[in-house]
Amino acid sequence: MSATVPPRGLPKEPSAAHTINEFEHGYEEEQRLRGFRSACGFVTATWGLRCARCGQYDLTEFILSGKGVVSAYTVQNVPSDEFVNDAPYAYVLVDLDEGGRISGWMPSVRAVGDLSIGDRVHWVPSYKPGVQFEKDAPAPGDGGR
Repeated sequence: MSATVPPRGLPKEPSAAHTINEFEHGYEEEQRLRGFRSACGFVTATWGLRCARCGQYDLTEFILSGKGVVSAYTVQNVPSDEFVNDAPYAYVLVDLDEGGRISGWMPSVRAVGDLSIGDRVHWVPSYKPGVQFEKDAPAPGDGGR
């Protein structure tokens, strides 16, 4: 049995303009993370005008909780100039609770053993550039993780 793909019409024109500048500065100046949801169900934390899945211009902006799970990370020992005083730190990829993924950094992670894939994290507003995360406090009876 083969899956049927519904026919796609021409993309609708964008209903409301949003700029990459507004999106990038939302977390730095407005202290909020923005995401986009398409009618097809696709969620992204990455700026765009069209849905990456279906190609429609039907993205609806919403505020992300900033909570999620670490899906990948690396510890940066040789940082860019903006983060030279923060090294070492973790560069993380987070699967958000609402859907979608976002990359960011964690200044509290100084070594590989300080973080694990699957750890719960949350976004922390900061004056520093980028999306900053902190590890969630362990739940009672969680054995310290």
